[in-house]
Amino acid sequence: MKGYLVLENGSIYEGERIGANKDVICEVVFNTSMTGYLEIFTDPSYAGQGVTMTYPLIGNYGLTREDQESKKPWVEAVFVHEIAEMESNFRSKMHILDFLKEYDVPGLEGMNTRKLTKELRNAGTMKGKLTSDISNIDEIIQEIKDFTISHLVESVSGEEKYTCGDGKTKIALFDFGAKQNIINSLLERDCEVTVFPQDTSYQEFLTGEFSGIVLSNGPGNPEDCEVAIQNIKKLYEEARIPILGICLGHQLMGLATGAKTYKLKYGHRGPNHPVKDLATGRVCITSQNHGYAIDDTSINPDIAEVSHININDGTVEGLRYIGHDIITVQYHPEACPGPEDSSYLFDEFLEKVRK
Repeated sequence: MKGYLVLENGSIYEGERIGANKDVICEVVFNTSMTGYLEIFTDPSYAGQGVTMTYPLIGNYGLTREDQESKKPWVEAVFVHEIAEMESNFRSKMHILDFLKEYDVPGLEGMNTRKLTKELRNAGTMKGKLTSDISNIDEIIQEIKDFTISHLVESVSGEEKYTCGDGKTKIALFDFGAKQNIINSLLERDCEVTVFPQDTSYQEFLTGEFSGIVLSNGPGNPEDCEVAIQNIKKLYEEARIPILGICLGHQLMGLATGAKTYKLKYGHRGPNHPVKDLATGRVCITSQNHGYAIDDTSINPDIAEVSHININDGTVEGLRYIGHDIITVQYHPEACPGPEDSSYLFDEFLEKVRK
């Protein structure tokens, strides 16, 4: 069956429908990964978004549920040039098309993803509608423009706290849409990780006998997370234990300490973003997935200093907080999918914790 992606500026992209046969409106973004499509689809940071895969062939190695970053996919839709007819991987348990159908995720195959990516780079991220009927195009465009996407963290965060592992170091993880590999990276380093819902009061962290706190990644506009920002502000003021912020957690700590955030034109999504550590001069290739960044001109130099910058566009990629054992980074040190260049940040964080 033919399907169409209609963007809010009126552009129309045609393809063959895959996955669920339903219409959705979402924010249309692109990811430059060559592999790791399962991790991308199940990353809670993609809630509310339809993902365009820039690599032309997707699904060639199938998928294995052990590689999922959460229990289900969070992408609203998937846009690809070609789906591999057969998967070739001894670990594969399922074809990608079966996975999309099982979890009711719609998509389009056979699209001109190169053209779509170029349009998103030039015009910026846009909302769009995946549909099979474009007979009333003016109504569709108005429907897209009227559609709002907000407060996504509440939908992806868990409702109950739970504990993983039995390591010697007790870590509290603030779940704004945490990826499984953040937890795995801590468990591999002899930690016991207690995962808390996004609206957990700061007092619970201060009285829990934890040695460190991690603020996770998550979807959407960081300014929507009013409750979390207030809790993190209290943690900044009262907690005397190390804190590590990742992606959305980095932005929320910035907002909690008076900095401002802004929306990037088309975001950073992929495993190939070069980031420079200003203290060492070392450049790492990092995995990223975010549409917002901290405004460097809004950072109070008495509170924090920029520790990392993006080589491509100079945006803030990390902050170190003056007088506090707080490290926050915009990229993903757990890098799943992606290179492991920056995994040393977990070791640096835990070194502070164990002191």
